[in-house]
Amino acid sequence: MGSQLLRPALLLSPALLLLLRVPPSRGFPGSGDSPLEDDEVGFSHSSYTDTPWCSPIKVKFGDVYCRAPQGGYYKTALGARCDIRCRKGYELQGSSQLICQSNKRWSDKVICKQKRCPTLAMPINGGFKCVDGAYFNSRCEYYCSPGYTLKGERTVTCMDNKAWSGRPASCVDMDPPTIKCPSVKERIAEPNKLTVRVSWETPEGRDTADGILTDVTLKGLPPGSNFPEGDHKIEYTVYDRAENKGTCKFRVKVRVRRCGKLNAPENGYMKCSSDGDNYGATCEFSCIGGYELQGSPARVCQSNLAWSGTEPTCAAMNVNVGVRTAAALLDQFYEKRRLLIVSTPTARNLLYRLQLGMLQQAQCGLDLRHITVVELVGVFPTLIGRIRAKIMPPALALQLRLLLRIPLYSFSMVLVDKHGMDKERYVSLVTPMALFNLIDTFPLRKEEMILQAEMGQTCST
Repeated sequence: MGSQLLRPALLLSPALLLLLRVPPSRGFPGSGDSPLEDDEVGFSHSSYTDTPWCSPIKVKFGDVYCRAPQGGYYKTALGARCDIRCRKGYELQGSSQLICQSNKRWSDKVICKQKRCPTLAMPINGGFKCVDGAYFNSRCEYYCSPGYTLKGERTVTCMDNKAWSGRPASCVDMDPPTIKCPSVKERIAEPNKLTVRVSWETPEGRDTADGILTDVTLKGLPPGSNFPEGDHKIEYTVYDRAENKGTCKFRVKVRVRRCGKLNAPENGYMKCSSDGDNYGATCEFSCIGGYELQGSPARVCQSNLAWSGTEPTCAAMNVNVGVRTAAALLDQFYEKRRLLIVSTPTARNLLYRLQLGMLQQAQCGLDLRHITVVELVGVFPTLIGRIRAKIMPPALALQLRLLLRIPLYSFSMVLVDKHGMDKERYVSLVTPMALFNLIDTFPLRKEEMILQAEMGQTCST
């Protein structure tokens, strides 16, 4: 009896026995399987009839959450619904919920595609380098061309919201250009000058961003100028396209070599070229009327900074009346003095007395014009010649009359220039003004007038 009761249990189908032996599935996301619900049992009739229908869903970079039909066990059975969720950094393409259909296919095809940020704009005068393109979590690093400085975020990352972290960077030229000036120059003034011509190549600016810059601005004398004595500052300025400024400075020092100042001799005057004591300058010396120059008439400042020649002096003119001929007497005045020879047969001659009085009153004008008055008074053998306080022998006075063809028995005057030339003759009175006006037309006298004006030598009356 007991054995008959157990027999029906032994007649269970092999499928049912397998179901009873296999433990419930633990399941995994996207597998289509899931653990049994608390109210499900392994030997229920619905579980037996609910069989897998669609293939399990697997989504790369995503998670699948499936639900079996009401009362069903298999989550890939007909009518099962699966929710698809992509992981961070990925976005779903396709339906977010799939249904297992009667054709044993899911209602859609889905994929989790990596999110991508917009392509970065290339910064002007720079660029960027990215790791993994422009996809989620990709890092891009900006860089700038030489001469430019990065402004903004150096590194940006593609975020989950498909936007880049940070603002786009830019490249700004903040480096000033460089400009190299010539080295400091020291020059010596040219002979007989107080200046020297100094030249140099105009410098160019260089900028790491803009290259060579030729538009430079000069402050100071330009190259090729004649620089005077002293210290001269030269400055060059250049700007790049970003208005960054570059400058350089140098100095041109001009030195004048000098011998030291000379002084005019007493009773004389001096005229110097250039600055009067610089290398190459020449100083010429002259004496006032009645004095003659002794020593060097001109001295030059030499390269060894010493004056050439000897120091000049002005000594009172010493006329030698003891010479034997009239020619020798005149030679003493050659290129030194002009002669006004006044001749009269007697000292009582009225024209002679009046003329001598006018000349004595104009002595300053005579000296200014280097005029020496020679008096020839009387008739040989009582003829007397006088040069100021000097008395010449009668024979010498007679020779002078004969040499210059001066009448013996009437009043007359002869004007002789510094070269011994007979310039004018007078047989009557002549005013000092008329005499001076004539002499002032002589070429040599014009040079003397310029020199005397520079020295301030004039007659006050």
